[in-house]
Amino acid sequence: MLLRCSHFLPRYLAEGQQGDPNIEPRPAVIYLHQNASCRLEALNLVPLFLPLGISLFCFDFAGCGESDGDYISLGWYERDDLANCVEYLRATGKVSAIGLWGRSMGAVTALLHADRDHSIGGMVLDSPFCNLTTLATELAQSEYLAVKIPTWLLNGALALGRMRIRSLCGFDIDDLKPEEHVGETFIPALFIHGRSDDFIPPHHSERLYQAYNGDKELEIVEGDHNTLRPSFLNRKAVLFFCRAFRCAPPAQQIEDEGQLARALGLDSLGLDGTMALPAMSRQLVLEAGKCLALSGSYPRSHGGRSPTPTLQPWLGDRHQVF
Repeated sequence: MLLRCSHFLPRYLAEGQQGDPNIEPRPAVIYLHQNASCRLEALNLVPLFLPLGISLFCFDFAGCGESDGDYISLGWYERDDLANCVEYLRATGKVSAIGLWGRSMGAVTALLHADRDHSIGGMVLDSPFCNLTTLATELAQSEYLAVKIPTWLLNGALALGRMRIRSLCGFDIDDLKPEEHVGETFIPALFIHGRSDDFIPPHHSERLYQAYNGDKELEIVEGDHNTLRPSFLNRKAVLFFCRAFRCAPPAQQIEDEGQLARALGLDSLGLDGTMALPAMSRQLVLEAGKCLALSGSYPRSHGGRSPTPTLQPWLGDRHQVF
């Protein structure tokens, strides 16, 4: 199975050779997208990280975007996709600490992975669910359905779905309980949730936050499950990673480094501006999507081997598709 991945790096890291003593490895953040989405979800974060010398890695989960696969598992197998990406980054020699930024299914994936990889430097967890069965029960009684499903009928439907998914996909949906993993996780974490989220209600993050054993913060913000997060929150998340990584901007000062907006012919808006201006965000995604489509994608191994990436320059060697 092949995953499609993108790695956005500062120029000096992109051009440096593995093992070069003059190149100091820098932190990286892996962005984990939500259900029914793809790695383009991460593009708005690129101008926030690259000026700080932090690279941004994103990929399409199996069954999403351009990656192979027919099914998603809401985090169960996605954590293995994530583990392979972590292994790849460590093998490049260009990455020091690794952080995870996940939204919805991506946040669940991070939590399911974190208790088995304590080397992760920090996590931003936006809108995870604490227990899939609990969430399904809540949705059955929510406004998403015209008619609320009786408990006895819901229990029967969940039992049938559980057997079908186990037969097709080889895992038990009853095991999707991030709340059972947070007790063994000690990685610094920032939990985020929209106050008006009626798909995964905020109490899921609150419950996970209460049970979490590591250093933790909780930020409840205005908005729902799919609302674009405000610029102050993205700045807070970036600074959270800087603290977790204990990193300062790199000594190398490359002219216009990380200014993705300027590379696209847009005015520089500063650290917050690119997230605060919707028109800029739309143009950023549109232009970057065109570049991805024109440059193509190269597959990487989904197995246990350490892959050798094929590098394809994009936007001044800031982006490599493999």
